[in-house]
Amino acid sequence: MISDRHALPQQPYGTAYEQMLEKVRYEGAYPTRERADQAVRLVLTGLGRQLTGDERVDLAGCLPLEAARVLTAQIPDTRPLTGWAFVKDLAARTGASLATTRWDTGSVFSAVAAYAGPDLITRILYQLPTGYALLFGRAELTPAA
Repeated sequence: MISDRHALPQQPYGTAYEQMLEKVRYEGAYPTRERADQAVRLVLTGLGRQLTGDERVDLAGCLPLEAARVLTAQIPDTRPLTGWAFVKDLAARTGASLATTRWDTGSVFSAVAAYAGPDLITRILYQLPTGYALLFGRAELTPAA
């Protein structure tokens, strides 16, 4: 019996992650898949430092394996960042402009939201400090006084 592993040439990434990269490349208008991969790794690494608990586990379960590994390889920070501080932190770590980093974050979070679905994204947004809803392409809602 021939296994699939021997029948097909091995790709550097799984098909699901390749599809995720294509979605990010399209959403972010990146010229190459490699540039989309850089954005995915940057943003998921940062999100992995912010997200904890069941939401972290559930999100990792929704993402392609390679993306889940990037997310879960990070130790969560003891001091959560607001959405804007998250973007500034990523920009400082890479030396990229705030505008580019904000663009990267929105492009990756758009793909993450497609994998996670609206219910999980809502749970994630309740866990994170303010400012992340806009990064996920949602209105920032504040509780009534």
